[in-house]
Amino acid sequence: MATLGSPLKSLVTAIDHVGIAVPNFAAAVAFYRMTFGLDLVHEEVNEEQGVHEGMLRAPGEDGTAAAVQLLAPLGPTSPIAKFLNRSGPGLQQLAYRVTDIESAMAALRAADVRLLYDTPRRGTAGSRINFVHPKDAGGVLIELVEPAPTEHQGGSRG
Repeated sequence: MATLGSPLKSLVTAIDHVGIAVPNFAAAVAFYRMTFGLDLVHEEVNEEQGVHEGMLRAPGEDGTAAAVQLLAPLGPTSPIAKFLNRSGPGLQQLAYRVTDIESAMAALRAADVRLLYDTPRRGTAGSRINFVHPKDAGGVLIELVEPAPTEHQGGSRG
């Protein structure tokens, strides 16, 4: 499959994480720990995005591979609560790690790809994030994550 003309070819460095919407954060962490042996390596409450979130990784993984992100709503009006009401628990997003979110946003806009936000938002662990509109990405919510300078972990969706 050709990648000629890809607006983000030089900016995407990895799949950062897959985001999974869950109704109960603690129960979901326990499931992923007990079933798959994953470690909770980062946890935070992101009021701006309306989520209690955590990043899980395989034991001993150095933080450069894709993570599993659990997203639980903080309240009934958060985007994750709306997702859960509409679709139920499950895969909510796929996130790509980018070197420069501003350049990625400009390249996508130049290719007539819609973004959810005019400017980047704060994501997990101080990352900067934005989202590609699912209607422009085959029905998939795509997150762009520019990690904070000292982090290898991905962003968050609320």
